[in-house]
Amino acid sequence: MIVTAESVEQLAEQFAQLPGIGRKTAHRLALYIVKMNREEVVTLARALVNVKDKVRYCSVCSNITEHDPCFICSDTRRDRTAICVVEEPTDVLALEKTNEFKGLYHVLGGALSPLDGIGPDDLRIKELLQRLSGSGIEEIILAMNPNVEGEATTLYLSKLMKPLGLKITRIARGLPVGTSLEFADEATLSRALEGRIAV
Repeated sequence: MIVTAESVEQLAEQFAQLPGIGRKTAHRLALYIVKMNREEVVTLARALVNVKDKVRYCSVCSNITEHDPCFICSDTRRDRTAICVVEEPTDVLALEKTNEFKGLYHVLGGALSPLDGIGPDDLRIKELLQRLSGSGIEEIILAMNPNVEGEATTLYLSKLMKPLGLKITRIARGLPVGTSLEFADEATLSRALEGRIAV
């Protein structure tokens, strides 16, 4: 039963398809759009279309970009001896915000998940291996998410690349800042102990 205008329901259905947006939030967003003035709605619609028309994947690292190659791959000041392998473009954004890593990236486009039918051929692993041949890369940093799929992807890639003779590292896992040991789960505490560093 439609309790609001049909066009509002259709818009709410579209919002509900977005990740992390439930039915209530979708309706709230649709009703907020109704309250916006027409110029704001047109600007929003234009921004959505622009993203689809202009954004593509970098031919080198597979990050999202409007210019190919992307600004990271094009930046001659970046350390070209290290590649940080991540699952998604959002991971590149998160790492760049830290201002700690100055090397290059490679976006796989997901993680291995046999239950979901995602195998090595569904990720940009071949492209990664092509980048490594004769490239001057010395270190591969595996920065997968700390879940079953991320662990499986890390294990698969480390075994695959070990014969290449490169330094293969993974980001440390541990306790978030501001937490207490008593509230940490066993897996997090275990990884924190494994990743300990000298002081």
